[in-house]
Amino acid sequence: MSALRRKFGEDYQVVNTSRGTTYTPPAKKKRQRFVDKNGRCNVQHGNLGGETSRYLSDLFTTLVDLKWRWNLLIFILTYTIAWLVMASMWWVIAYIRGDLYRAHDASYTPCVANVYNFPSAFLFFIETEATIGYGYRYITEKCPEGIILFLFQSLLGSIVDAFLIGCMFIKMSQPKKRAETLMFSHNAVISQRDGKLCLMFRVGNLRNSHMVSAQIRCKLIKSRQTPEGEFLPLDQCELDVGFGTGADQLFLVSPLTICHEINPKSPFFDLSQRSLASEQFEIVVILEGIVETTGMTCQARTSYTEDEVLWGHRFLPVMSLEEGFFRVDYSQFHITFEVPSPPYSVKEQEEKMALPSPLTTPSLGNCKNRRDRLFSVDCIDTIEEQANKLPSKLQRMSSGKEDLQKKVLRMSPHNSEKTCSTGDLPLKLQRISSVPNHRDVEERLHLKALKGNSEPMTQSTGDLQQKIQIIQSVGSRPEDNLPPKLRKMNSDRLT
Repeated sequence: MSALRRKFGEDYQVVNTSRGTTYTPPAKKKRQRFVDKNGRCNVQHGNLGGETSRYLSDLFTTLVDLKWRWNLLIFILTYTIAWLVMASMWWVIAYIRGDLYRAHDASYTPCVANVYNFPSAFLFFIETEATIGYGYRYITEKCPEGIILFLFQSLLGSIVDAFLIGCMFIKMSQPKKRAETLMFSHNAVISQRDGKLCLMFRVGNLRNSHMVSAQIRCKLIKSRQTPEGEFLPLDQCELDVGFGTGADQLFLVSPLTICHEINPKSPFFDLSQRSLASEQFEIVVILEGIVETTGMTCQARTSYTEDEVLWGHRFLPVMSLEEGFFRVDYSQFHITFEVPSPPYSVKEQEEKMALPSPLTTPSLGNCKNRRDRLFSVDCIDTIEEQANKLPSKLQRMSSGKEDLQKKVLRMSPHNSEKTCSTGDLPLKLQRISSVPNHRDVEERLHLKALKGNSEPMTQSTGDLQQKIQIIQSVGSRPEDNLPPKLRKMNSDRLT
């Protein structure tokens, strides 16, 4: 082994080729999620420039959105600074009036009794602000500036209390923690339900209190490029989870399975089991509702990447009927099991169903009705095959009309590009072929040409005259010499 390492280098390794070893593919690199499983959005705003001043214009919301450690720091600093500033103002008034030097003189009336240094001024402010009122320090009537400062202190203290205490109360009563008791399944599954391929995931409520007006929405986050060449990173597309039928409105008292039907309008229309491994997308699920106890709107979020979508799986039932109530087993909330599912996409399945069967052929019944039949060479060939089964005498009688129809259809330059209904030229020629007299044919064609110049088939009068000459050159038909009874039978069969 050492000789081999000296010859091929230190990177030489012995590979075991025994059958017992299995190949383990390299682990797929975990890509960045747009929304975490706990609902946190991985988006950071940078290079705001001068736009940071907008946060100060909405200071209350800014304080509520801050983390708890910053809120507590701001709360403590605000009260501490306010107390120190107001205590300093009371000390300044006492210093200017000379109360600090004559505090022990019984004949002197100070602005604030028993305030002779800064600590005593600070204690007076705390007693006044907290409305403690020990009775030892008090303001006198011979200090107008002290009365004005007392009013200012009361107003400022009320404003600071309302702002900070209200901010702390709103932050504590935020329904974000209510979302912790709303569960989403770890994986989403794709399987058939009611004969249709569906994307499904599960949601549940752990509390006995209900979510009022609960509604769920799904967004598909996927980068794409437009036909004009524009690249759209993290493009958002709505997934229908029953908006038209009201299935998105949830009565969330027990775990529910949310279903998205994969149809031609779905972005997963061409998603198959094989293409799922190479796709890159993220499904963001948003559950909104009103908390029954507080009346505040709560929103819970989660997401599923392509690695968390299981093809051909179904969720295990969690509901069971006990004596007098229904029991939910949340230990099986995330468990799935495999079920038979087609590995093809819905688009491929519809294309296979649309392919015609090689055993089906056009029948005479499909061509019998004048208003529903489509005249083509194939339909005439089918009629010819079925006409061969008739007696020889009837075959000779109907051969003239069939030859006439074939010649007219093959004579048309656009017979292979469009099929004509009963209001187009083949029906007119069929009517002409049923008339025994050629003079009536010529008169009717002249009347049709005069009656409408814009018919579905753009043909000139000269083309019609050429076809009339061809019809007349066919010669007398055998059915003209038949008895009236057989002639009527033949015309009824063809019409």
